[in-house]
Amino acid sequence: MAIHQDIESVLVTEEELKRIARELGEAVTRDYNGQEIMLITILKGGVVFAADLCRHLNLPLEMEFMEVSSYGSGTVSTGNIVIKKDTKSDVCGKNVLIAEDIVDSGNTLYHLKKLLLERGAKSVKVCACLNKEDRRVVPFKADYIGVEIPDAFVVGYGLDYAEQYRNLPYVGILKEEVYTNK
Repeated sequence: MAIHQDIESVLVTEEELKRIARELGEAVTRDYNGQEIMLITILKGGVVFAADLCRHLNLPLEMEFMEVSSYGSGTVSTGNIVIKKDTKSDVCGKNVLIAEDIVDSGNTLYHLKKLLLERGAKSVKVCACLNKEDRRVVPFKADYIGVEIPDAFVVGYGLDYAEQYRNLPYVGILKEEVYTNK
């Protein structure tokens, strides 16, 4: 089955995503001005964006990964934060930059940022490819945002539905019948 047929429309093209990663990488590089950062990628969705972003970070950096969720297998945040995979390195005294695919409810990133600061991180900033401000349920704002998107169920470029569609080279709106019939 071709996965492209499940897409209602393309919201952010492959070319736009490349531009976003480059521009965000340049902004982060300017702001940190040669300081070392720990780039924490949120699995699994943030991997594609983080891979593109880090190639545009002209800074010394350490890469780490976390798997943190507030969604389970559904399409709406539960508000319960679960750390499924933690960093191997200590964040204490480090400038942490969290690379995330999308800020939706804000629950996951709000609690994760608080946790990393409690662990002694020198600073914690969030760099998100996509932002859905209309979905926010907690007072959270990412420090770097690629593009604001409407409140639609999106997949591609790391974003999934039931672990599918992450490999699309663009961000598209998933047809409603795909996720309401499963």
